[in-house]
Amino acid sequence: MTTVALDTGVGPLLRGWREQRRISQLELALRADSSARHISFIETGRSRPSEEMILRLAEHLDIPVRERNALLVVGGYAPRFAQTALDDPSMGVLREAIDRLLAGYEPYPALVLDATYTVVAANRGMRLLLEGVSERLLTPPVNAMRLTLHPDGLAPRILNLPEWRADLLAQMERQIALVRSVELRALYDEVAAYPLPGQQPACPAGTVPVMGVASLALPLRITHGERELSFISSIATFNTPMDVTVAELAIETFLPADRETAAYLHTLTP
Repeated sequence: MTTVALDTGVGPLLRGWREQRRISQLELALRADSSARHISFIETGRSRPSEEMILRLAEHLDIPVRERNALLVVGGYAPRFAQTALDDPSMGVLREAIDRLLAGYEPYPALVLDATYTVVAANRGMRLLLEGVSERLLTPPVNAMRLTLHPDGLAPRILNLPEWRADLLAQMERQIALVRSVELRALYDEVAAYPLPGQQPACPAGTVPVMGVASLALPLRITHGERELSFISSIATFNTPMDVTVAELAIETFLPADRETAAYLHTLTP
């Protein structure tokens, strides 16, 4: 994934991250056990930060692992974090753990995404929802945003598409602000331009679910055959990753938002 540098020096880059996080030089200095004067000198290029200082500031600014490598390189140091392909033998234990997690979540849908929303793994519950999707959208690499929002994908079957689409686009905007990715920006521009399929609302405007978890969070309401299914989505990431690939993986699971959805999915289990 290509990232966009706002400036050529490590100091201006760190300043850009600090301003994006809306943290003052004094606050950052207190967090990093430094001084506002030293932070100012680093940001203006009057002082060259050490490797450890770059990593310490990046930690307190919550800068993604990939971007920390970029800061180190710009600062004149070697990257600290490896980027190991998911199919590398050293990733075998991780892949097995992911497979067990996805299988254990069945019959409910679950999938694993990388930083550009490419699907790297999915369980059988997820595949059930993909019936009727255009084959070209299912040809690897499969992108979850295209799959969901494209008129030949899931979009025509999503009963609350305007709300779900707005939520996904907002999620992408937050991610773009975090990682400044050229690929993510291009993907956002593409999927945001997809036309909305003509739909009749499935329930009157202003109605609020009164049962189940759908009353607590925005559900994904989607048809499967003659049935309406309802899910609440959650996303999990790995804690304190030391590899760029692992840091950028996200596990998305879909929790049934009502008893009817849960019961129906269990009837589909072999």
